[in-house]
Amino acid sequence: MDVWNVTLLTEFILLGLSNHPMLQVPLFCMFLLIYLITLVGNMLIIIITMEPSLHTPMYFFLRVLSILDVLNASVTVPKMLVNFLLEDKGISYTGCAAQMYFLLFLGSSECFLLAAMAYDRYVAICNPLRYMVLMNRKVCLSLVVLSWFCGNIVGLVQTAWVFTLPFCGSNQINYFFCDIPPLIKLSCIDTSLYEMQAMTTTVLVLFFPFCLILVSYTRIITAILKMTSAEGRRKAFLTCSSHLIVVTLYYTSGSLIYLKLKSDYSPDSNKVLALMYTTITPMLNPIIYSLRNKEVKGAVRKLMGGRRERKMFSQEK
Repeated sequence: MDVWNVTLLTEFILLGLSNHPMLQVPLFCMFLLIYLITLVGNMLIIIITMEPSLHTPMYFFLRVLSILDVLNASVTVPKMLVNFLLEDKGISYTGCAAQMYFLLFLGSSECFLLAAMAYDRYVAICNPLRYMVLMNRKVCLSLVVLSWFCGNIVGLVQTAWVFTLPFCGSNQINYFFCDIPPLIKLSCIDTSLYEMQAMTTTVLVLFFPFCLILVSYTRIITAILKMTSAEGRRKAFLTCSSHLIVVTLYYTSGSLIYLKLKSDYSPDSNKVLALMYTTITPMLNPIIYSLRNKEVKGAVRKLMGGRRERKMFSQEK
């Protein structure tokens, strides 16, 4: 391979989810609907958690999670929607690097944020009398800033080392966005060392927060089992179940993708898993938290009721 073909690479081609022409419009409609639900659902959560009665650490973290979900989906879905309708499915070298950085940054930040949310639930259930002292505004802000800082470091480092690889041969990425596994596949050198580095980073980013979550919920479950009131156990379980569902969806899909070696890389199976954490989970998160949370549902009814009253008042005038 001529070295100039490596150094002068200016764009990649995203092959997307399917190359069947008849599926492009139906897929566009389906994912446009999913994206709109994601935007509306998460924006609604952001607005609802501004309600004074919901100014607690748990809803502060939920608001930040919704912001991350909106940004995470917006990194990949708009480009995917455009590619469904256009023949030109190219993405510039710089655009590909930017997309990868933001995806890794936001995804890693969400991993650490989910750990912070688990710690918040641990303090609320296991140490309720000191909850507002231990989880004061300064602590909550510090945990969010720390999660975003760690995510930024992961995004910068991972993107930098991937784009130092020489890419040769085909510039076609059999994926719907720029991600580590498909890009490593295009490299024309032995990437064993890079794969080990990627796996080490994945272990740190996924399993370190997951271990914190596991420890938190081990103590939470122990505390719940010691409760004498059945109603207290039920309420404690409901406050944690939504978070556990989100953690399971997010961590399972992420670990199955990024813990695979180049030799085990399967584009089709990885596309399904990638859709889970980039598209489906951001859509489901506000639904999961809303359906299983009486305070959120109450705030929604209050918000809708306030709008109806304002509308009736304006009509009377």
